[in-house]
Amino acid sequence: MPSIRQGWNVAAEVWRTQLWPVPTLCVVLAVGLGVVLPRVDARIDDDLPDALTAYLFSGGPEAARTVLSAAAGSLITVTSLTFSLTVVTLQLASSQYSPRLLRTFTRDPVVHLCLGLLLATFTYALTVLRTVRASLSEQTAFVPQISVTVAFALTLASVLILVGFLAHLSRQLRVEWMLRQVHAETNGTIRRVLPGNDGDPAAPAAPPNAALLCATSSGFLTSIDEPGVLAAAARTGTVVVIDRRPGDSLVAGTPIASAWRDDGQNVSEEQRITLTTCLGTAVRTGFERTATQDVAFGVRQLVDVVVKALSPGVNDPTTAVHGLGHVAAVMCELGVKDLGPRLLRDDEGQVRVVLSRPDFDELLELAVAQPCRYGAAEPAVLSRLLAMLREIAWTTTDPARRAAVGRQLDRLAGVATRPDLDPAERDRLDDQARTVREALAGRWTA
Repeated sequence: MPSIRQGWNVAAEVWRTQLWPVPTLCVVLAVGLGVVLPRVDARIDDDLPDALTAYLFSGGPEAARTVLSAAAGSLITVTSLTFSLTVVTLQLASSQYSPRLLRTFTRDPVVHLCLGLLLATFTYALTVLRTVRASLSEQTAFVPQISVTVAFALTLASVLILVGFLAHLSRQLRVEWMLRQVHAETNGTIRRVLPGNDGDPAAPAAPPNAALLCATSSGFLTSIDEPGVLAAAARTGTVVVIDRRPGDSLVAGTPIASAWRDDGQNVSEEQRITLTTCLGTAVRTGFERTATQDVAFGVRQLVDVVVKALSPGVNDPTTAVHGLGHVAAVMCELGVKDLGPRLLRDDEGQVRVVLSRPDFDELLELAVAQPCRYGAAEPAVLSRLLAMLREIAWTTTDPARRAAVGRQLDRLAGVATRPDLDPAERDRLDDQARTVREALAGRWTA
């Protein structure tokens, strides 16, 4: 079941981040409906009660052709407009915020639904149009009343969803909404990947005779099939330590794991090949990072928005401060999670696989280093960074993590003494640094 669930999560992530699957499915369904419904019309139109036909299309063949042609012609124009607006939105998000935020738009279900309905209505109207025929000497007139009525209803629905799409797009362009979406996605990844205290700092260390296992493909490590690796390690009687984490960049032919036998003997060439082949299947790579198992990816996206806002071309410290607020919330949640190595055991309780995770020091460095560097001349950014350290210090109780907060505090305290800050700003930052030290000592003062 875990393997099936992990596979489903990976497939669902790929499905959600592509723009073509839902519109393509809608077009296929529209073609099927456009073929089947006129045949149903031909069988039951003459037997429909008057109470129902009063609400159906009642025009002749020319009127039906006019309605269907107008629906198809206008909707393909609207679809082109919708695609254009979507592309402009993607370009704006990429240039002004971060190229990694494009996944937020491409996985938006509202965009998928809007494009799917517009294309489906266009396809359905064209498919039904081919069944309308006028009265000739060799054939009788046929107007599929139900089919034309459905086309009319789909056209109205398309107009309404276009209005909703424009309203949704205007909301999506707001940086606060994008930060909220990334924050929510990151929280989901944290709760999925770090559901409880399943880490173990006492992971077995690789002996000197451990065999190195190399990557079979290049790209970002997106996910690891844990049951698959566990089954291979148990089958070969080995312990496998994967020292690369989701989000790391892999190069084919370079070591990503090590393995050794329980009995202390060297891993045979056959076992090494078996494990390497298994890792080639279980360690999935791609050319972009995803949030499937990558805990640090959400922090990376939020920090990218902060750094972009601090660039000279944007110069928006308010957005940077808002972004740091979301970073602080994510770091506080990570601060109470167990980030130790994840141990996978076989049916007999023997440790077979060790999966490394990003430690808290690395995540805190990711959250602080670049905003501190690029926001060193902006007191509001330094102030929010100090407030973030105070919040993290209060929520975490682990001494090692508090020591990491102390090291970052020393860095920020050094930056706060820059001569280009006026004395009032330096005094205010000094007061905030003092509150961080009090939080590290377990005190919170107003």
